Amino acid sequence: MSKLSSENRLSLKQSGVRWLWLAALVFVIDIASKLLVMNTMEYGWPNRIELLPFFNLLYVHNTGAAFSFLSDAGGWQRWLFAAIALGVCAMLMFWMRKLPASHKLANVSYALIIGGALGNLFDRLYHGFVVDFLDFYVGTYHWPAFNIADMGICIGAGLIILEGFLSDKDKKKQTVKH
Repeated sequence: MSKLSSENRLSLKQSGVRWLWLAALVFVIDIASKLLVMNTMEYGWPNRIELLPFFNLLYVHNTGAAFSFLSDAGGWQRWLFAAIALGVCAMLMFWMRKLPASHKLANVSYALIIGGALGNLFDRLYHGFVVDFLDFYVGTYHWPAFNIADMGICIGAGLIILEGFLSDKDKKKQTVKH
């Protein structure tokens, strides 16, 4: 084995790519939960399962993006959202490759987004729609139904924002010390 390939492998071990196990976990939980819903629930609002005074399980299809954006666009949006998901995943994996594994917050953020994006991408490509089933509401107002992949994406995005604030705070501390 050449010295170059040995060094390259070592750098992969030390990079944020090590956190891709979390993306795989989000993907598996997402797909398993969607399969469970599809195999055990009837489709649509009348078949919802009321669990709490503010939460239902509700099996629905979403052909659009977040909050059903472009859901009635005629089908082309499926490929647009698939391309966006692939591009975002590639970009985040590139960044993870450049980050040390010790940058936990950023790597966890990216992994959560990748896992969620791949979960919804699988749905789009396999079914032609995304399976949503978590329905939170207050009174008669219902938040748009979502799934585990959406949770991964939103939590990951929130952690990126948090990391930005924490990084700014660290930069300000360093500026004051100098």
